[in-house]
Amino acid sequence: MSDTKNTASDRQPEDEYNVGYKKPPKHTQFKPGQSGNPRGRPKGSKNLKTELAEALAETVIVREGDVTRTVSKRRALLTSQVNRAIKGDAKSAALITSLDSRLLDEGDDPVRITEIIHEDDRAVVETLKHRLSLKREKDDREDGSPDETEGGEA
Repeated sequence: MSDTKNTASDRQPEDEYNVGYKKPPKHTQFKPGQSGNPRGRPKGSKNLKTELAEALAETVIVREGDVTRTVSKRRALLTSQVNRAIKGDAKSAALITSLDSRLLDEGDDPVRITEIIHEDDRAVVETLKHRLSLKREKDDREDGSPDETEGGEA
């Protein structure tokens, strides 16, 4: 029997490719046109932001009294939250006032905004704001926050 063993130096490929740092073996390299993540995200699939935007842009038929009209789901959802806030739902009121303060800049044209709001609605919104401010003051007092009337001299 011969003592010849097949070593790495005896098995030189025909093209003399050396395996080493940043040189993986040829059989493990990606073939042309082959992805490194073959079962990854399929082409054309959408992320959550896109799906939400498309879902809110879809239209629904809404009936207000005897009138039916087509509006986006975004508009219907917003109208629903505003109506709940007006009826006294505290969570809806907090959401609407938060959106109002974040989205409507003080630099917006006040004439344009006030034209949109009907006089009766404006009174309801002002009452709602007043009730929310009273509730915040009450919550602050219950939390033990110092009140201007209780405070000592500075």
